[in-house]
Amino acid sequence: MFFVPLLDAAGTQASSSQTLMSVVPFILIIAIFYFFIIRPQNKKQKETQKMIDALKKGDKVVTIGGIHGIVSQTKEKTVIVKVDESTKIEFNRSAIAGVVNDAPAKSEKNEKSEKTESIEKKAAESFDSEKAE
Repeated sequence: MFFVPLLDAAGTQASSSQTLMSVVPFILIIAIFYFFIIRPQNKKQKETQKMIDALKKGDKVVTIGGIHGIVSQTKEKTVIVKVDESTKIEFNRSAIAGVVNDAPAKSEKNEKSEKTESIEKKAAESFDSEKAE
């Protein structure tokens, strides 16, 4: 008679651990969604908003529709983009996809020559160290 309440208590503990084990996969799935989907999306959205807020006259921009131009005037909610010498179009700020950088990109030829130079430099250093011994 003394063992009956103990057995009931043990059964209750087993069912609560089973419940916990059935909830753990859902918690893991929610964590995976947060770290791989929700968090990066929020980060990108903040960066885009920061870029839109920082638009100024003279920035080269690309719209969502693919129109390239230069910002000629900014307003509270809109931006006037100069597309041609005599053509200006007014866009919502949210229609700007990005600001274009004019920094010249390294060509593949330059990258290859830099890699070759670094390899040659390392080879010469190793040759000099062997020669010194």
